[in-house]
Amino acid sequence: MKSRSRLEAHWLPFTANRDFKQRPRLVVGSSGIHLTSADGRPILDALSGLFCSPAGHGRREIADAVHKQLLELSYCTSFQHGHPRAFELAERLADLLPGDLDHLFFATSGSDAVDTALKMTLAYHRARGEGQRMRLVGRERAYHGVNFGGISVGGIVPNREPFGPGLPGALHLRHTWLPENRMSRGEPEHGADLADDLERLCALHGGETIAACIVEPVAGSTGCLVPPRGYLTRLREICDAHGILLVFDEVITGFGRLGSPFAAQRFGVQPDLVTMAKALTNGAVPMSAVATSSGVYRTITEAADDQRIEFPHGYTGSAHPVACAAALAALDVYRDDDLFARAAGLEEPFLDAVFSLTELPVVTDVRGLGLLAGLDLAPDGAPGTRGYRAVQDFFDAGVFLKVTGDACLLAPPFVAEPEDLALMVERIRGVLQRYRP
Repeated sequence: MKSRSRLEAHWLPFTANRDFKQRPRLVVGSSGIHLTSADGRPILDALSGLFCSPAGHGRREIADAVHKQLLELSYCTSFQHGHPRAFELAERLADLLPGDLDHLFFATSGSDAVDTALKMTLAYHRARGEGQRMRLVGRERAYHGVNFGGISVGGIVPNREPFGPGLPGALHLRHTWLPENRMSRGEPEHGADLADDLERLCALHGGETIAACIVEPVAGSTGCLVPPRGYLTRLREICDAHGILLVFDEVITGFGRLGSPFAAQRFGVQPDLVTMAKALTNGAVPMSAVATSSGVYRTITEAADDQRIEFPHGYTGSAHPVACAAALAALDVYRDDDLFARAAGLEEPFLDAVFSLTELPVVTDVRGLGLLAGLDLAPDGAPGTRGYRAVQDFFDAGVFLKVTGDACLLAPPFVAEPEDLALMVERIRGVLQRYRP
């Protein structure tokens, strides 16, 4: 055996590895709305894993489905072959999605789903004889995963700058956070006109050169940026006027986080493509998907000659049988326990609790919609210094949430009770009231 510490071989993602290995935050178990730390403490999960497990941890129904599938068919390639559960899952998802988003392409992560969706938009325009549409529009402060397509249209600077310029032709709208919308509960009143950035990009570069505009309906990773009232509707109108495909990245907002199956239904805006992952399997097995409209699917598939592969793209794990079994079981849980409606019913007590933190001097902003909320902390020296410290302090206080820079993000499980939500916030309060602005 090589000589090294027991923690050294694992290079953790999105982690300050040297600091972590000096004081590791290890989790050894989970059940319901709790994680269990290595020293045996229960940690309230205020993030549903990483937006992944709205039905809570350790669901027997999903574990049994996975176990059965492993014994029945542990793997089958989706390249030129298939298995019944993949087609069943596609049908189930099509029934949940709005409008004619009736065709599902399976991948393995949210990052994969985003790159798949971007390639679909390029293939769609090429199939229509508009191959000049090569530009992709994202947004500042957006997170669309970590593959090269995702970081190119994404707008979180530290995720982009170490890796060069990314894809050529990527453009960005301004983000939607405005000072006058501070402490907004639900959709902010100001800023719908920020969608007109897309119109200006069309004027500058030519709308006929833009393939797609991709946005998170609610920007998640940078602290829950809820779109201004009317913003998404305006984006849809501009896309229609210029023949641009609108892509909703619903990796976080999909599967009930805003009280409806997808955010598209909550906002009443119909996209051309939707990406999803995380809660698709309740976090039990990595899986993602892209839903496309019938128009996108048919345009791409009907443009190819017979017996030709129409869309040369896919992953070894696309429609993995075990992931499909986990997803089908998760959808059963969501349906049988009526969890999307339960999430909608918890929105008010959750936001009541979170917005009570506005009284703390260190809290400079609070935002929220559905069971998703963000709060900003006053910096302590360099940006992110306070947030980095808060990660450890929250864990020590028995509550788990996400911190990006100095923004904290909450996304509790749908199976939590109102008193659980109150306790999560009280533990957060206990940490933050020790901080000084």
